[in-house]
Order: sequence, then structure tokens, then C-alpha cells
Amino acid sequence: MRDDKARLGDILEAIGAIERHHPKDRSVLEADEMLQVWLLHHLQIIGEAARGLTEALKQRHPEVPWAELSAMRNVLVHQYFGIDSELVWQALRQDLSPLKASVLAILTELGD
Repeated sequence: MRDDKARLGDILEAIGAIERHHPKDRSVLEADEMLQVWLLHHLQIIGEAARGLTEALKQRHPEVPWAELSAMRNVLVHQYFGIDSELVWQALRQDLSPLKASVLAILTELGD
């Protein structure tokens, strides 16, 4: 079973992958189906890793929207026909940077 450090590492890796390929312009994303799939896949990884973190860690860091990360993963995987592209774009543009900062701070706290 993966521990919290490994799952937080998974989140950072997925954010890094998104950062490397995230277009600055939404029209580029909308025109590239493979890029859409790539980005959604990494958002799913973030949600799955967040879901697998221990409750103790999540409770120590309520500033991170753990439940929302897991909920987004569930929508992307199970309700793919109802994906709101505006919410995905917003998550890509606004939510990843604060999440990355939080995860890095938590890893520092854990001694990594």
C-alpha cells in the first residue's frame, strides 16, 4: 500500500505533467483531443491520490480541498459525459498552483 508521501509525490508528478503541457490559450485545448485526454488523465491521478491519503493527514491540512479533488476525479471517471469544460479549465488555470504549494509544504513537514 502506498503511504502519504508516495501519494503526495503522485500529486506533484501529475501537476508537473500538466504544467509541461498546459496550453495558455483555451482554444488550443479545445482543438486538441489528445491534449484534453492527457490533462484529464492527470487530473484523475491527482484525485485518486488525494482519495487515498490517510484521514489523519487530510484532517491536519483542512486548507487543501481533498474532498473536492476526489469528487472531480469521480466526475471525470464516472460521469465523463457530464464534464464541465469551464470547471476543468478553471481548475487547470487557478487551482493547481496553490495545490502544488500546499503539497510541497506538507512534504516538507513530513520530512521529505
